[in-house]
Amino acid sequence: MKCKTHHNPSPGFRPIPLPLHKHLHIMRHLLYILLPGIFLFTQCSQAPLSGSVEMDPDWSPTLYLISPGSFDAIGTSFMGNLVDSATIGIDGHFAFHSIPENASPQLYELAIQKKGERFPTQLEQDDPEAANYLPLVYAQGDHLMLSAKAGNLQQTAEVTNASPANQAMLELRDIRKKAWAEHMNGAVDHTEDALLAKEKAFSDYRQALMDFAGQTDQLLPALTAIRWAGPTGDYERIPEFIVAQCEKWQAIDPGHLLVRQLCAKASREQLPVLIGDAIPDFQMPMLQGDTMSLHGLLTGKLNILDLWASWCIPCRHENREILVPLWQQYKGKGLQIIGYGLETEDKTWKNAIDKDQATWVQSSHLQGDEAPLFQALRIQTIPSNFLIDDQGKVIAKNIHGADLRKFVESYLK
Repeated sequence: MKCKTHHNPSPGFRPIPLPLHKHLHIMRHLLYILLPGIFLFTQCSQAPLSGSVEMDPDWSPTLYLISPGSFDAIGTSFMGNLVDSATIGIDGHFAFHSIPENASPQLYELAIQKKGERFPTQLEQDDPEAANYLPLVYAQGDHLMLSAKAGNLQQTAEVTNASPANQAMLELRDIRKKAWAEHMNGAVDHTEDALLAKEKAFSDYRQALMDFAGQTDQLLPALTAIRWAGPTGDYERIPEFIVAQCEKWQAIDPGHLLVRQLCAKASREQLPVLIGDAIPDFQMPMLQGDTMSLHGLLTGKLNILDLWASWCIPCRHENREILVPLWQQYKGKGLQIIGYGLETEDKTWKNAIDKDQATWVQSSHLQGDEAPLFQALRIQTIPSNFLIDDQGKVIAKNIHGADLRKFVESYLK
């Protein structure tokens, strides 16, 4: 059956037929206009990764597809391997037509560079708002469609028909942006209070990323969150989290290369003593010149092993503003504080103790960065502390400021 088109012209209106050559001319003109778009749509819809970018004069019209290749390289400048590049046309469209085949989903980073940047694998990490790359998960057969703005690619990116893995990646992106805005956008200052506040702000920001990794069932977004939580590859402050993530993903996908590399970071032999572990015993050279065992010094219901230095501004602030008041209030009510100084000169160390009125137990090997207790505890960062119960078990770590005061008051009451 043939379909017919019916016209109902107004009374008195009679269509004027055009000569055949006029029809052909109009059709050719329409095809000339429409065919490139049809061709582009067909090409883009078949490409593994395509879409559009709203350009900015400061940015080069090229997108780079980067493979991190290793756990350490995720979100790290210059460590990834360039897989392919695609030119952004004057209409903003781009398309990657071939992505290496792989049996399992792969993590990639789609990056754009400013004009004059020599390296396609440079990734901006200092501010999520300005991040020039987007982590993506590609599985064989995907046809990802993306739109974004060149000036802040990561934060403006939208992915059409995103897979569950890419939905999780975009959720992580949004969590990171929100946490950064809430905790990390304060003014830069170098006062004692500001340095401690900055440490607390980063801890709160990092916690949002860690919470995501703990809750998601998507491996590659979780690994991205872990790397964003420890951008320098240093997990000294969050060793329990790294161990838990290793255990979680090892149970799910033990053969995955990135999981094996993650678990290499979770080796207990190289991480600091964990919450729940017994604090190791150690011979402690005391302020008075004698030597005592660390276990022998754990005489309180709650014991704070405080690791500090005379030259450490936040440490000195914590001495005066937090530890001194706690010591005065709770030294006869079950609190013991054991200070250990990262020092080289006896006189400087003792002067700092006197000036801060840090009259609790004090010890130091006076070996500076080679301090044996730091090596035994496997830590490098100060201020640090271990909160230890009367059985010698670590019950908390690295709690500072008002949070430390609240913990002590709650525990001893």
